[in-house]
Amino acid sequence: MARVIVPLAQGCEELEAITIVDLLRRAGIEVTTAGLDAQPVRAARGTVLIPDTTLDAAIESEYDMIVLPGGLPGADHLRDDPRIIDLVRDMHASGRYTAAICAAPRVLAKAGLLDNRRATSFPGGIDIDDIPGIDYVEDAVVTDGKVVTSRGPGTAMDFALQLIELLAGKAKRDEVEAPLQRP
Repeated sequence: MARVIVPLAQGCEELEAITIVDLLRRAGIEVTTAGLDAQPVRAARGTVLIPDTTLDAAIESEYDMIVLPGGLPGADHLRDDPRIIDLVRDMHASGRYTAAICAAPRVLAKAGLLDNRRATSFPGGIDIDDIPGIDYVEDAVVTDGKVVTSRGPGTAMDFALQLIELLAGKAKRDEVEAPLQRP
């Protein structure tokens, strides 16, 4: 079974965080939510999320993918945490997936993972002039190798379903998507 870590920072976008966790778990993927500290996380719209564990405890385990929810100031808290930058770089270097939505691709940019890649983000979420060779597009979800980016809350379901397909295959994605009653 695939294992995924979803770091949760104060001010994250709750719709993205919950959609990612919910759909991946529907697919039977083991998801660990990890707070940057031991406190409950107050998301961007005031929803309080209780992470499964702390980041310090979670990074003792191995994961197949890291998924970064966006939202502000959550994405900035992730970007400014050296543990997150190290984790993203380590996962990328070892051939595992890194994924970010909304403003969180700025974390991947800081880690150098968007250099010479095709990517997307929330409009203005990353400074494309500062990323060497980026091919910035406005698609809902962009996969370039093992780096996955997405636009924002409205694309969270597409993003999560793409992550399922990457980790568990098209049949599992279809199985999870069918009862969602998407148009």
